[in-house]
Amino acid sequence: MRDGKEFAVGEDLKTGLKGPPESAPDFSGWSCPLPLIGYPTIVMGHGGGGKLGNELVEHLFLPAFSNPALENLGDAAVLELAGERLAMSTDSFVVQPLFFPGGSIGELAVNGTVNDLAVSGAEPRFLSASFILEEGFPLAQLAAIVEAMAKAAATAGVQIVTGDTKVVERGHGDGCYITTAGIGVLREGIQVGPNRARAGDAILVSGTIGDHGMAIMSVREGLEFESQIRSDCAALNGMIAEVLDAAGAEVHAMRDPTRGGLASTLNEIAQASGVGIAIDEARLPVRMEVQSACELLGLDPVYVANEGKAVFFVAAEAAERVLEVLRAHPLGRDAARIGRVTAEHPRMLVARTAMGANRVIPTQIGEQLPRIC
Repeated sequence: MRDGKEFAVGEDLKTGLKGPPESAPDFSGWSCPLPLIGYPTIVMGHGGGGKLGNELVEHLFLPAFSNPALENLGDAAVLELAGERLAMSTDSFVVQPLFFPGGSIGELAVNGTVNDLAVSGAEPRFLSASFILEEGFPLAQLAAIVEAMAKAAATAGVQIVTGDTKVVERGHGDGCYITTAGIGVLREGIQVGPNRARAGDAILVSGTIGDHGMAIMSVREGLEFESQIRSDCAALNGMIAEVLDAAGAEVHAMRDPTRGGLASTLNEIAQASGVGIAIDEARLPVRMEVQSACELLGLDPVYVANEGKAVFFVAAEAAERVLEVLRAHPLGRDAARIGRVTAEHPRMLVARTAMGANRVIPTQIGEQLPRIC
């Protein structure tokens, strides 16, 4: 939507679009370019998985750390080591509250990194865990978090093999922050990535969207519903392994739509692959209580974070087979086919609304819900 007008798919959608830069900017003599020049200091939106975070990556981190493994910008880096194809990922967790319906920062820290490896086509093997603790943080709470991490690791079939602990003065932290990194082994013959979606692919989501973000917000805002909203926090590697067993090379891209939700993930794939994405809003699986909470708070479920869902871009002829596999798995019972990849309106996400119109769904500037993971 532009200037309050809705556009039909393919109508004026290319106007003003700019593709990704042909080469990384020269870091020598670097100064922060637009649009970051309006933010001389870091704001919450820089960590929200939206346009501000993307600009930070593109104009600061990529030029400084440029290398082939980093430039793919997948959920994990693909590395070659002694003839083995490995995936490596890292993530930090600053969620508030630390404990929420359906999980805690402990499960989140393990499952988040496991899922980043799994959607990169890897079998997760080993994790590291780093804790930043605030002076005065209750030891009983830390024990509960560590126990949750241990249980989540055992469930996912990974080992936490190294770590670190630092303590900051009272008032200089927020209880507990966790950073995890993970290593996995890539399947032979599997090539998935954000730049591999192609026109004609079917787009599948493994279940209801927005559960995690609204579970956090329901606690923060003290919202009560007939049934409690619970986080979908879960390790997806087992389910994804079954999909790859069934479809293999017919799976072109996978992502877990965490910060910024489904909309940000689909926009990232559209940008990286240079394709258009068309979805049907009526097909998006959303729990009634999540939809009600979003309406109450003025939020759009497509932008709300998930921590136990995956999006699959698969060859059209494999779509029903993959759906069958997903729906047979406990974590994929609500899986749905939500759209397709198209050569029209490249690098844009367009949704068919319930009214039969089409709207452009852009990447948000920052994040609707800060401190969500």
